[in-house]
Amino acid sequence: MGRSPCHDNSAEPPLPLRMLDYWVRLYRRYRLPITQVLVLLRPPSSGTVIETRFQVETTRHDYRVVRMWEQDPEIFLRDPALLPLATLAATNQPQQLMSRIAEEVSKIELSERRQEIATCTQVLAGLRFDKEFIRSFFRGESMRESVIYQEILKEGLQEGRQRGLQQGLQEGLQQGLQQGKLSLALRQLSRRVGEIPVESKAQIQALSLSQLEELGEALLDFSTLEDLMVWLRSHPSVQA
Repeated sequence: MGRSPCHDNSAEPPLPLRMLDYWVRLYRRYRLPITQVLVLLRPPSSGTVIETRFQVETTRHDYRVVRMWEQDPEIFLRDPALLPLATLAATNQPQQLMSRIAEEVSKIELSERRQEIATCTQVLAGLRFDKEFIRSFFRGESMRESVIYQEILKEGLQEGRQRGLQQGLQEGLQQGLQQGKLSLALRQLSRRVGEIPVESKAQIQALSLSQLEELGEALLDFSTLEDLMVWLRSHPSVQA
């Protein structure tokens, strides 16, 4: 039996063949009408041809191709679930578009749902815009509303209440809040810049509550350990 070039394992099957393969698998299992839609999130490299069908001899399979960068953003702005996709839609005024998206996200009443949509929006926007531009519209919102953030603060407050039984409620709550923010900052920093040197960790632990809040905002822009070092040098501890 002759060998079909479609069975060449030296290269990934071309997209049209994969679309046909997906259709056959789905139809074999469910035996229902299937309309395939290929959604392209960003433009391909120059010279790339986007095919919309598979055809070999008498076998032909068509599918739709949606190019996000050609779509009207209004379609996505009307549905909260589609807001993340609006960041990739056609626009000549990206700042105005992102401002509208952020406004629509802020209108979502359920906090958990709003945080989820805001996070997804920032992820997809990252395919098109730089992080500084994105965070100018969503700075801190996702983190402040995240379940992990709230849990850490709760743990810190609980610890503060326990200390308050011995040292006074007000002092305990203050320490608990500070401990919560410290724990959150250290966890976020570890994820963004890697392992933190002992000396730097000691500097962070000596920061005041207001300084920890500043650090919590600033670390969103950190990408290397050096970013943290520079921030610490410009923010000496005010605690003895």
